[in-house]
Amino acid sequence: MRKPLKKYKHHQFSSPDKYGYYGEFGGAFIPEMLHANVENLRKNYLKIAGTKKFKTAFNKLLKDFVGRPTPLFYAENLSREFGTNIYLKREDLCHTGAHKINNTVGQILIAEALGKKRIIAETGAGQHGVATATVCALKGLECIVYMGEKDIERQAPNVARMKMLGAKVVPARSGSKTLKDATNEAIRDWINNSEDTHYIIGSVVGPHPYPDMVARFQSVISKEIKKQLKKQTGSELPTHVIACVGGGSNAAGTFYHFAEDKNVQLIAVEAAGCGVDSGMSAATTQLGSVGVLHGSKSLLMQTADGQVTEPHSISAGLDYPGIGPMHANLYKTKRATFLNITDYEALDAAFHLSKTEGIIPALETAHAFAALHKLTFKKEDVVVINLSGRGDKDLSTYMKSAQFLNNE
Repeated sequence: MRKPLKKYKHHQFSSPDKYGYYGEFGGAFIPEMLHANVENLRKNYLKIAGTKKFKTAFNKLLKDFVGRPTPLFYAENLSREFGTNIYLKREDLCHTGAHKINNTVGQILIAEALGKKRIIAETGAGQHGVATATVCALKGLECIVYMGEKDIERQAPNVARMKMLGAKVVPARSGSKTLKDATNEAIRDWINNSEDTHYIIGSVVGPHPYPDMVARFQSVISKEIKKQLKKQTGSELPTHVIACVGGGSNAAGTFYHFAEDKNVQLIAVEAAGCGVDSGMSAATTQLGSVGVLHGSKSLLMQTADGQVTEPHSISAGLDYPGIGPMHANLYKTKRATFLNITDYEALDAAFHLSKTEGIIPALETAHAFAALHKLTFKKEDVVVINLSGRGDKDLSTYMKSAQFLNNE
């Protein structure tokens, strides 16, 4: 049985300081008109989340509505192929098909406690939009989802789901017409409707307390992994934890309870798009520099004069020009290893997983599986990959790519 090595300082990587900083990254850089709303959330989210009423409601919804705990599946065929032990955390089996629902359940309960009647959200791949529309339908609250016009076209199934759930989907037509622009529109809405509106941010980005709040709600992923690994292997600690990173919510939840253990390798996988040096990429740690984006100080892709560079990824959920401050700190301190995967490599990995384990992953998740080819493992290693979402929404892209990949 593996024994934990000396741990890092408590919550050094998983939680921010009282000002919302992970190392040098984080904070709250917001317009004056949002100050009262953000400050009200900052002062109250931990108090609300710490009450017995909240915990009871949150845990009940996670169990009976979301379907938690999600399985930790031993991938026998992949394990044989890579000569190690590979486990898949099946977040694709959550209600709505991805990890995003964990956070929206938590935030809708926070919004309810704060007396907010109107909910707004941004979405890229559409999974966060669907998850937000789902909890709004459950609670009978108005829901407006901002989504890039480009993403609306390539994620049509999720747009239809949002509308069926009663949400209004508003296209963002500026810039690259993707996640960054949808986030800009959502922030503008919040400025104009700050009194009655709660903004459910879908990733570990935005002004404090959002990165911390989202990470806490998603930390149920790593909490379950520890318990499930203990039962299956005798130790709650894996040797490697792998997750894809756009803004970084699924990775934050997957890393959360392992971040302070030095002997657990954290592997974050970004989207290289057409290649890091192609001019069409979303590999923020390789191409980015320190700046402020959507309310927090982090790493982002920008020009020399501070203009945000348009990202590119075949995956709508990774098509973002920055990463959350938690991940920027993990990168800067070298606590996590950041890899990048091209569109082609992700597509190839998606088809391979489908035919090897009978699981069709989301394009975002496929990037994490492609990283297996860039790592070296020992026979006794225990590798956990967060299978953050299912591939239904990406079937159109997969079918268009099948001939290109000789997978007809």
